[in-house]
Amino acid sequence: MTANTDRIRVLNDDLRRNLSRGSAVMTPGVAAFGPELIDRIVKTLATFDDFHHANDPWAEHDFGVFKVDVHHLFFKIDYFDKSLTYHSPDPADPSVTERVITLMLAEEY
Repeated sequence: MTANTDRIRVLNDDLRRNLSRGSAVMTPGVAAFGPELIDRIVKTLATFDDFHHANDPWAEHDFGVFKVDVHHLFFKIDYFDKSLTYHSPDPADPSVTERVITLMLAEEY
């Protein structure tokens, strides 16, 4: 691991715990659940900590799989430039990076 990896992981954990620190989107399948279940999904996402080499090989905490009720969900964090047009030139630098977390049902992948 590098200092950049450590910084990326901290920034990703911060977004996962507080969605207002970046952009958050959800797929139509998640959106269809309605506010009560979505609230539980977001709370589960915020406390997710099941990172290991199989699901986090780069140690950036940018992907995870979790379950709420009977629903299996994925989250993925991507790094864009500030215009949301291209990949970020440096995901460890928040001044040039816009983080976007996507919530989706496993079957929507």
